[in-house]
Amino acid sequence: MRPSSLITILSLAFSGACNPSLQPRVSSDWNPFERISQNDSALLIVDHQVGLFQLTRDWDQTLFYQNMIAHAALGTLFNLPVVITTSAQTGPNGPLPKEILDMYPDVTPVLRNGEVDAWDSPEFRAAVRATGKKQLIIAGIVTDVCTTFLALSLRSEGYSVYANIEASGTTTPLIRDTANLRMQAAGVHLVSLFAVLGDLMRDWRNPSPGIEAVVPFINRYLPAYGLLARGHASAILQNGTVLPGIEQFI
Repeated sequence: MRPSSLITILSLAFSGACNPSLQPRVSSDWNPFERISQNDSALLIVDHQVGLFQLTRDWDQTLFYQNMIAHAALGTLFNLPVVITTSAQTGPNGPLPKEILDMYPDVTPVLRNGEVDAWDSPEFRAAVRATGKKQLIIAGIVTDVCTTFLALSLRSEGYSVYANIEASGTTTPLIRDTANLRMQAAGVHLVSLFAVLGDLMRDWRNPSPGIEAVVPFINRYLPAYGLLARGHASAILQNGTVLPGIEQFI
């Protein structure tokens, strides 16, 4: 590097350090940490239809199907208001999986006949508003349309939106990532299933829903942590022996 080039770089760096107007600053679009509250949140199940499921190519389909059912089960675990909607289910999009319908026999799904963005449906808007909640946990198929369009519409209405990225799927990883960036730029919180669970639970000692209900949920839908708990229980209950040398790490 020529001495003149080095002098130019150092000069610019010094100017930035001395001039507050050139300093990096927090964007006005930055969104502070907002906790999900059991008392002010509702669960939205958007177009998790058996036909649309065939479009989820950015996930292993067995894993994604479990994530989809797990998203629905959050409502039963935490006793959240639930709004379910489908898009043109008499066509190739198909109906909801029986597992989801059986979870909520008293919830009537909003059957949209043409609206791509669920928020364009007057019946769906009325159902969401009827929950009286301001925090909405959503997931749907496909990520870039069903989830993103609704998330952006909800943000424009002033709702706090938590998009469960594990229970939304689409055709390619590129499309998924682009959709997530679009939602994030609008202030949508991108969250995992475990993050939603942990934030709603807040404390393992929380009596509602209680660890007796949370652990079976984890064992079924978050098997990595479920097996961790099983291993711990096995070592205690079966008086398992410790491998030589491992005691130094305990």
